[in-house]
Amino acid sequence: MSCPLPARRIFEPRLAAALLAAFLHASSAVQAEPPREGECPAVNAGAGADPQAQDSAALVLEPGMIVDKQGMLLLKSLLPEEIWRHREVFFFEGMQMEIGPCHRRYARPGFYIEATRKHSGGVGLNGDDDLEGYVAGIPFPQGQIDPDDPQAAAKWAWNLEKRFRGAGHRGRFRITTIPNRAGGIHRFRGEFFVFQVRGRSDMASTGYRWEPGKDALWAVGGEFSHPFSARGLAWRQFRVEKSQRKWREPDDVFVYVPSLRKMRRAGSPWVDGAFMPRYSVAGQTSSGGGIMIGDGGGAISPAAGASTAVSEDARAGLTGLFLRPNGYRWRLRGETTVIAPLNAARDGYPIDPERNYGYSGLSVAHDTWDIRQAVVIEGALRQNAETLRTLTIYVDYQTLQPLYWISRTSKRRLVEVGILVHRYTSDRDPAPHWPGGTPAYIFEPVAASFFDALAGRGGWLRESFELSSLPYDDSERRRMITNHALQRGH
Repeated sequence: MSCPLPARRIFEPRLAAALLAAFLHASSAVQAEPPREGECPAVNAGAGADPQAQDSAALVLEPGMIVDKQGMLLLKSLLPEEIWRHREVFFFEGMQMEIGPCHRRYARPGFYIEATRKHSGGVGLNGDDDLEGYVAGIPFPQGQIDPDDPQAAAKWAWNLEKRFRGAGHRGRFRITTIPNRAGGIHRFRGEFFVFQVRGRSDMASTGYRWEPGKDALWAVGGEFSHPFSARGLAWRQFRVEKSQRKWREPDDVFVYVPSLRKMRRAGSPWVDGAFMPRYSVAGQTSSGGGIMIGDGGGAISPAAGASTAVSEDARAGLTGLFLRPNGYRWRLRGETTVIAPLNAARDGYPIDPERNYGYSGLSVAHDTWDIRQAVVIEGALRQNAETLRTLTIYVDYQTLQPLYWISRTSKRRLVEVGILVHRYTSDRDPAPHWPGGTPAYIFEPVAASFFDALAGRGGWLRESFELSSLPYDDSERRRMITNHALQRGH
C-alpha cells in the first residue's frame, strides 16, 4: 500500500536557487562527519530574479514538506547537474515529492559493526587499487579516509562494493524498456537473486563465508517468465575472490537459451557489475527474428546467432548492484548534500503494478526522498569499451548505498543518467528480522531508473519492490552456487 503524504505543500513556481554551495565546484575535501542528524539545509524561497535577494526569505526544509514539479527549483542545488538537465524525464506534472528525514543515522546490525571494528585495520590497497586483507565489514571506515590520500576515491569505491547486503537479494522484477528509436514500450518480468557467499559478517563462526561456496565472492542469477519470447531465459554469474586482486579476472557466467534448450557460457566473459542476458522482444519468431533490448536493437538468427546475442550482457536491469572497483582508475570529486530516494515509501511492481512513473515512464519522484550527504567519485574504466569510458557515482556517506549512477563516453558525452531507489527494511510493517531476532537493517535495491542520455530519449526502469535479503536455506544456496541448476530446471 502507498503511504499517505502530509498536507503541507510547496507550489511557488518562482522559487529561487538554493543557498547551498554549487554542486561539485567547491572544495574537494571530504569532511570527517556529515551534518548532524535532523539538520536540514536552508534554501532561498525568494523570487530568484534579483541576485542580491539571495540572502532573504531563507527557508529551512522540513521532513513532510511536499514539492510538486513547479516547486523543484527549490531543490535544484540538491540534485546532480545531470539530473537537473534532464528534469523533464525525472519529474512530472502531478508528482508529489515528500521531503524525508535530514541526514538520518540508519542503524546497522551489530555483527556488521563488530566485523568492521575487528578487521578493518588489516585492510589495504596495493598500487593498482586491488583490495588486500579484507575479511568482512566496512573495508575503510568513513571517518578514517583522508581526502588528500591519492587512493581515497578507490577506498570509497571498495566501501560501496562491500556495503551491507544481508544474505543477498531475491524476488520478482519487472523491467520496462522505453525505446530510443521507433517502437513501443515493452515490459519483461521474472525473478532474480543475489547470494553473498564471502564477506558475511553474520558468519564469524565459519570464517565469514558459506564454506561450500569455495572461492566465490557472490552469485547472481535469475529467470524471465514474461513475455513469451523471453520465457525460460535464465542465467548464473559467479565472481571469484581472485577478482579483488586481478581486475581482468573474468566471471563465470552461464546462460540457458530456451530456443536451443541448452546452457552455454556467456558471450560477455568480462562483466563490470551484475550480469543480465540480453532479453528479447516478440518479433517474427517463425523466421528467427527478434529485437534485442539492451544495445539499441538488431536482428538475430534462430540458432548460433541467437545463442550468442542473448548470452551477452545487456548492461540494463541490475546496474548498480555490484562493481569492480579495481577495474577503474578513481578520483575524488568532492562531497555534497543531495536529495535522493534512499528510503522509498511508495510501492511498485509487484505490490503495486499500476504505479505512475510520469510521462517519460522513468520518474521515481512521486515518493519520499531523504536529504543525504554524498561522496562523489569518478572512475575511468581500465577495460576498453565501445561506449562507456567514465563512471560517476554518488555514494551515501553513512550507509554506503549508491544514490546516482552517471556514465560518459571518452569525449565526456553522457551515456546514461541513473537514479537508484532503496527501501530500509526496518521501517516496514512488520519489519523483517535476522534469525535469532536481530533486526534486518538492510537497504533493499527496490528500483532503478536509467535515462539514455546519449540518444536523448528512452531508457529502462527496474521494479522489484518485494525483495527479501534474509538468509537462504541450504538447498537454495546449493542451487544458486552451481550452473547445473540451469540445465536441470529446464
